[in-house]
Amino acid sequence: MYLGVDEAGKGPVLGPMVAAAVLAAPSNLPADIDDSKRLTPERREALDAAIRGSDRVAVGVALVEPAEIDRPDTDMNTLTVRGQARAVRAALAETDGPATSEKRPAGPVRVVADAGDTSEARFARRLGEFVGADGDESADLPVVDVEAFHGADEDDPVVGAASVVAKVARDARMAAIDDRYPGYEAVGSGYPSDPTTRSFLRAYVAYNGDVPDCARRSWSTCDDVLAAAEQSGLDDF
Repeated sequence: MYLGVDEAGKGPVLGPMVAAAVLAAPSNLPADIDDSKRLTPERREALDAAIRGSDRVAVGVALVEPAEIDRPDTDMNTLTVRGQARAVRAALAETDGPATSEKRPAGPVRVVADAGDTSEARFARRLGEFVGADGDESADLPVVDVEAFHGADEDDPVVGAASVVAKVARDARMAAIDDRYPGYEAVGSGYPSDPTTRSFLRAYVAYNGDVPDCARRSWSTCDDVLAAAEQSGLDDF
């Protein structure tokens, strides 16, 4: 039994980045777990339900919202570490109590992370530090022994399970965001390359004069849309 951790939504211009941690023995996971990017949405949702429904698996999810992403005193590598650390703590907290004794590991917990940094060793070191950085929140949690690898979501089934949980949670959040803007056709996936997302941003800015709260306004996509709207207004004038 060990803990896998990954995130989804690092690059979108809309919505949060979502980190997920799964604590399980590989044998207690569905046999066809894979990196979420290589699965259909329907299969991801079925796997997510199976993972969350098992009494031999602990799951933790953490959201990094656009307001935090836009802060000038941070960067995406740090935010990825921070989000993954929150998810790890949430999964470990789920093992606390007699009703979840089958999920609770003995001794230090091995953590395998999908590295969100060019240096796998640096990412592993920082993740271990962040997991234990919240004082009272982590005082009763077990010690972690962290490893990080590029492509771990493809090669490790427990990290793959975490990637599935993170992606399904991110998609659910985007669906909820879409529901907040009924006057527009759709918000799309939230990625800058998505024509639906770019169309939503252009329409929203044209009507409201600014990007929506769900946008990461520090992204260049927002600058581009705002600049285009301003130029259009000057041309009309």
